[in-house]
Amino acid sequence: MRLFSSLYDREIEQYFYKSPTSFNKYSPREILAYGLGGTLYMPATRKNIHEDILTKKHAGLTSLVICLEDAIGDNEVEKAEQMLVDELTSLYEGLEKGYIDIDELPLIFIRIRNLEQLCRLIDFLGERLKLITGIVIPKFRRSNGEPILQKLASLQFSNTPLYAMPILESKEIIYQETRDKELFGIKSLLDQYKDIVLNVRIGATDFSGIFGIRRNSDTTVYDIAVIRDCIADIINMFVRFDSPYVVSGPVWEYFSSAERVLKPQIRESPFIEKYGTEGAKIRQEIIGTHMDGFIREILMDIANGIVGKTIIHPTHIQAVQALNAVSYEEYMDAFHILSEGNGEIGVLKKLFR
Repeated sequence: MRLFSSLYDREIEQYFYKSPTSFNKYSPREILAYGLGGTLYMPATRKNIHEDILTKKHAGLTSLVICLEDAIGDNEVEKAEQMLVDELTSLYEGLEKGYIDIDELPLIFIRIRNLEQLCRLIDFLGERLKLITGIVIPKFRRSNGEPILQKLASLQFSNTPLYAMPILESKEIIYQETRDKELFGIKSLLDQYKDIVLNVRIGATDFSGIFGIRRNSDTTVYDIAVIRDCIADIINMFVRFDSPYVVSGPVWEYFSSAERVLKPQIRESPFIEKYGTEGAKIRQEIIGTHMDGFIREILMDIANGIVGKTIIHPTHIQAVQALNAVSYEEYMDAFHILSEGNGEIGVLKKLFR
């Protein structure tokens, strides 16, 4: 598996100074944390998940989450668990028969409801558990998170890593009067299990729901003041240089409207200068599908130190990957700064504009 797997080799050579490298679930944690890209969510009740993976239906897919929590009704839990086991069984058989190999398998995560469900799934899956890269823990709090982390830590084997991805989305985090204490408690807890924590995710949908807020395609999470302030505090706690975690961006939830209220957020001139009249058509297609707000939110994620993003539609995969790619200018700046970082030279001027 690698980012931009949908591109041909000649396109990789054309677009990249350094080609994307391959990885799989057995790659070092530090690499996987940055390799998730656009993480596609799907409910466990969705049919033929294994076929989509075996046939590589979604171009460029590197990671997905099969959800047993809020995407599933309370009356569907048993059915969803059985469907998940059936899908993973079919996928495991495909892997055993050579229809796909481990290097082509996207990183697969399961979003659970609670510790009891995790224990059931472990018993149900048996050997098939090796297909799973990790467990997504929703509504993660310092009061409920440790038993699940302990369980995952007990399942670690040298040849079968199983990571945790906690989602920060509880009222204790979004409410200002409890936020600092809760975030500090979560950080202290995760530090004890850092080797199995792949990244930290932000649940902006639950945060919005607490206040009855729903945004449209013209509005990013950074335009919602109460969520913007909370994200800033999460970044402050978890992206510090001395003990950083990779923090991934919240899901882009788009609720369509019949007519746009604000102007499109993508300039026309870069498209025309690069591609001429064809560029204008590309821009119009992006605007027509309301992707410009999505692109703006990704750029805001990156500017704030956030890497990757939760997505709910496969058409978003390539946008997340493309915008998270390191530019040549950024790479060369970093390369020269590190090359001269021997203490003999002070601040270097920026090499590129």
